[in-house]
Amino acid sequence: MTDRKRILLVYHSQSGNTRRLAHAVFRGVRRVEDTESCILRASAAGVDDLLGCDGLLLGTPENFGYLSGALKDFFDRTYYPCEGLLTGLPYAVFISAGNDGSGAVREIGRIATGYGWKLAADALIVRKEVTPAALEQAEELGEAFATGVALGIF
Repeated sequence: MTDRKRILLVYHSQSGNTRRLAHAVFRGVRRVEDTESCILRASAAGVDDLLGCDGLLLGTPENFGYLSGALKDFFDRTYYPCEGLLTGLPYAVFISAGNDGSGAVREIGRIATGYGWKLAADALIVRKEVTPAALEQAEELGEAFATGVALGIF
């Protein structure tokens, strides 16, 4: 019997672009044996979801050069109850950006540092249109991340 690792994917989408990316990332995660996976909108995700995961994928649109308010709210609701309990948790980020996406990545990184999380992959930033190639990249991110978590690499 294997020790199945739990991957949590939390995202917010207003226009649908980040949702499309999230579902592509999730498809990639589900390709990996020895993992369980859960995908939740940021407004529905909470402390128990976060405390129960072995790896975290975060998706957000870039809003005014920042992450979405809904993802920020997820962080606000979970930070203090989880403080000090998730040190070393591997995470990765995907962004649907109208501009360059770097502001959202930077700010999520700052928040993740406060939690003590460990960045496991470069951020996937999809600028403007979500193309079939971008969806393929998102699936690859999900699969590579879940593989790393399942094998204990991250």
